[in-house]
Amino acid sequence: MSEKIKFGIIGCGRIAGRHAGHISRLGELVAVCDIKEDKARDLAKEHDSQAYTEVSKMLAKHPEIDVISVCSPNGLHAEHTIASLQAGFHVLCEKPMAINVYDCGQMIQEAEKANKRLFIVKQNRFNPAIAELKKVVDEGRLGKILSVQLSCFWNRNFNYYLNSDWKGSIDMDGGTLYTQFSHFVDLLYWIVGDVSEVKALIGNYTHEEIIDFEDTGVIALKFYNGAIGTINYTVNSYGKNMEGSLTIFGEKGTVKVGGQYLNNLDYQNIEDFEIGELAPGNPANEYGEYQGSMSNHDKVYENVIDVLTNQGVIATNGFEGLKTVEIIDKIYRAAQ
Repeated sequence: MSEKIKFGIIGCGRIAGRHAGHISRLGELVAVCDIKEDKARDLAKEHDSQAYTEVSKMLAKHPEIDVISVCSPNGLHAEHTIASLQAGFHVLCEKPMAINVYDCGQMIQEAEKANKRLFIVKQNRFNPAIAELKKVVDEGRLGKILSVQLSCFWNRNFNYYLNSDWKGSIDMDGGTLYTQFSHFVDLLYWIVGDVSEVKALIGNYTHEEIIDFEDTGVIALKFYNGAIGTINYTVNSYGKNMEGSLTIFGEKGTVKVGGQYLNNLDYQNIEDFEIGELAPGNPANEYGEYQGSMSNHDKVYENVIDVLTNQGVIATNGFEGLKTVEIIDKIYRAAQ
């Protein structure tokens, strides 16, 4: 593999611009593809790359590419990932990995068949406060985990959905937990463990005319390790995002990571231990009227390059991406 990792991008929407910026800084962007020619052309021009409107043509014409970054709508992640793997490329797939468990399994199988790496974007794992919480739990400083509370209180107004040709659709978006909060569910799995039981109540209170699914949910969870927990989420926080927080109660300590985007250490009380000053974090992703999660895609790309050039460890692999989708699927099935 060449020293400078070469990338292609499928899907030239808003998040693709963030990917392209980090690729141009850390590697080389060779080609981009979107069914909307103007979007592909504009992104390609900005980053001195080739533009395509057909995935198959881009994959066929650029065997020099090392990694395809899949930034298309959620419902197309599996199709585009599998096509790229079968064509002989490594893949970095945006969250959520897919919007059903079967597709995730197919993606993993194709990666194994092709002997290629499958990376999943879960940039919140790199938030400094979250990284410290993960370390504290892994070191056993909280003792046995007793319970957890995850709060996701954001605002997504009508314009957010009206300005997109796929968000809000059950087939392409999948649901609020997939598009807005899959990162948060991933952190539950990553830090606490897998979920064995779910009880759920969901409803659509203010977006009935514009989205095909819920805008609010209250979830009770039981983990295989015996811990219990809750997820409270909504996109009805009035006017702006309010909070994204994770609180863990253990035998030997309690820690809350909060702020709007799991970016602050709000509370700690740990037996004979204290989390020190945190490394500075990146700002939240800015999307005009609203904000998204912390902008850690630089760390994601640094990890991809480290894995491919220095035999590093994948930050989030396909199996972990599947587990997030599996937990969300359990929640929606319980709600039905």
